[in-house]
Amino acid sequence: MAPVPLSPIQVGHIDDVQELRKAKPTSIPERFVRDLTERPTLPTGQSAPNGIPIINFSKLLKGNQDEFQREILNLTTACEEWGFFQVIDHGIELSLLESIEKVAKDFFMLPLEEKQKYPMLPGTVQGYGQAFVFSENQKLDWCNMFALGVEPHFIRNPKLWPAKPAEFSETLESYSREVRKLCQNLLKYIALSLGLKGEVFEEMFGVCVQAVRMNYYPPCPRPDLVLGLSPHSDGSALTVLQQGKGSSVGLQILKDNTWIPVQPIPNALVINIGDTFEVLTNGRYKSVEHRAVTHKEKDRLSIVTFYAPSYEIELGPMAELVDESNPCKYRRYNHGDYSKHYVTNKLQGKKTLDFAKIQTHNSN
Repeated sequence: MAPVPLSPIQVGHIDDVQELRKAKPTSIPERFVRDLTERPTLPTGQSAPNGIPIINFSKLLKGNQDEFQREILNLTTACEEWGFFQVIDHGIELSLLESIEKVAKDFFMLPLEEKQKYPMLPGTVQGYGQAFVFSENQKLDWCNMFALGVEPHFIRNPKLWPAKPAEFSETLESYSREVRKLCQNLLKYIALSLGLKGEVFEEMFGVCVQAVRMNYYPPCPRPDLVLGLSPHSDGSALTVLQQGKGSSVGLQILKDNTWIPVQPIPNALVINIGDTFEVLTNGRYKSVEHRAVTHKEKDRLSIVTFYAPSYEIELGPMAELVDESNPCKYRRYNHGDYSKHYVTNKLQGKKTLDFAKIQTHNSN
């Protein structure tokens, strides 16, 4: 989420993919068709040999000493080798997960003119529409988005909180509170996994910025030609993803130069490390490129929470994680400046992180 509203960038008309879908097109508009090199190889049911790591949150919260240590080791491996993990037994009521999913789906099913009352203005990342579109010839994602700033209150734009469905705002408030608690705990366990004091990140981050983005991917007649969401890493510290029940398998992560589909576990939440942690850990925990693909018959809904340090905070690699064998790879910078940089550039793999990298002339 941007710390300040940005000046609108005019990018002409953008087709709404749900409306396109209703028209049952036999071909895909050119702006959605990816270049050959970008087109997805669609899942054949093959996922990672053992899938992404699974963390049992209840063992971190209230397991015995052995269980706790084992789970912290699992977390270290997940963050070092994958940058992604699924959390089970996270303690958020299943009824709340179902409620947020229902209001999100109900919002996307509203008539287009109702959703257009909450427009995502070009160059901003709150409201309904497509984010990260900066030019007329840029390829578009087969996805509708609805994004809102949640915490702290000054980042909210009350005009964009929808009147329909009636229980939307109340449900989002409850859900966001629970996800915030989960993130606060995760910060503590990630600190411990690095051998640091548990409260180090919470103290460093100030009042954390929290934003939510709901993504709806309608079925697509040619899923081999389009992407639901372009490859990118997240600018946050942590990202929490809830995948809609019965959704198609859409999330893919880039591991060892291969796109691996993430098979959803019922009622689990998918967590990934954002660019902020890559910088703080001096590259030990890396943010990972991910993307979404579409499906010919099934739609997909995802609810994504971004959790990041306060915009005032200055960030850089932590002294404890820099030494002769692991010299400083990133410069210090203001997190608000990085956020602004992130939302004013199109999604292009991990390119946004160049903002923070120390460029070495003799790198091989």
